[in-house]
Amino acid sequence: MRILIASLIICLHFSPASAQTTGAGDITWLGLDFSQAAFIGSPEGGENITNAAFRDKYTTAWNQAIMTQQKQYNVAGMVHRTKVKYALDITAKSNRSLQKNFFGYNVGDFSRLDAKKIGDLVSHYDFQGQTGTGVLVFVEGMSAAQKEAGAWVTMVDMKTRKVILTTYKTGEAGGFGFRNYWAKAWANILAAAGPDLKK
Repeated sequence: MRILIASLIICLHFSPASAQTTGAGDITWLGLDFSQAAFIGSPEGGENITNAAFRDKYTTAWNQAIMTQQKQYNVAGMVHRTKVKYALDITAKSNRSLQKNFFGYNVGDFSRLDAKKIGDLVSHYDFQGQTGTGVLVFVEGMSAAQKEAGAWVTMVDMKTRKVILTTYKTGEAGGFGFRNYWAKAWANILAAAGPDLKK
């Protein structure tokens, strides 16, 4: 009886999103979504990065790097598969439509979301007719002072627009130039999310 009560207590501490498993089917990598991104501070090296450049140049470059440098950004390993499919047009469409100021100095902008807000975002997402399991990352905060980024690695059922699992991770940035400096953060976030995405 004590074991049964203890088991019930443990179960109550898991949200439906985090309690589900990743399953054994194919997974489609959808990319990094920057609709929630806030860059806090000034870009390292004094680079003058405009909002348009951040949206059009860098979000595209980071997403392309993850697809073309698969050893460095081990998406398949993160989701415990030998390979994944890619459908970057899905997040690319979201990123291209952004009309916002990415840059500011409010340290509170680094972490503003929670699992429920991620669920709301997914429920309104345009998966362009794709079905099956998809994985995307909602980038949240990028802190020049902390030299790290925070993001929600999120597994979804694209047909129902429901979250299967979402986990918040931070990753240390580093490297030369704005693109490479933050690209390291994405690699570290993917690596950190791997244990949470085990079935």
